Amino acid sequence: MQKIEAIIRPEKLDDVKNSLADAGFTGLNIVHVTGRGTQRGIVHMGRGGETYTVDMLPKVKIETVVSDADCEKVVQMICQSAKTGNIGDGKIFVIPVADAIRVRTGERGEAAI
Repeated sequence: MQKIEAIIRPEKLDDVKNSLADAGFTGLNIVHVTGRGTQRGIVHMGRGGETYTVDMLPKVKIETVVSDADCEKVVQMICQSAKTGNIGDGKIFVIPVADAIRVRTGERGEAAI
């Protein structure tokens, strides 16, 4: 099993969520986060011509756990639906999961996801 953490633009959340749901991947968690990466923020023009930089931008982190066999498919779906082609589109991290337990039934492993 693999945990996929994708940090994306908030406006792309529905596209990613719908893409995953259409392919049968409905279990996920969403966390609203702020952060910065290569983009390093946005420079705004204030009143009187002064500029200021917002360097911590709002993003959304999507977390899901999938079988090893589905991992690459899910990563590709997230990439395709979250991509705008501009800097700041996000990052995806793939993390091995040793076990999963469904609290209600006690099922373990892939049966629990």
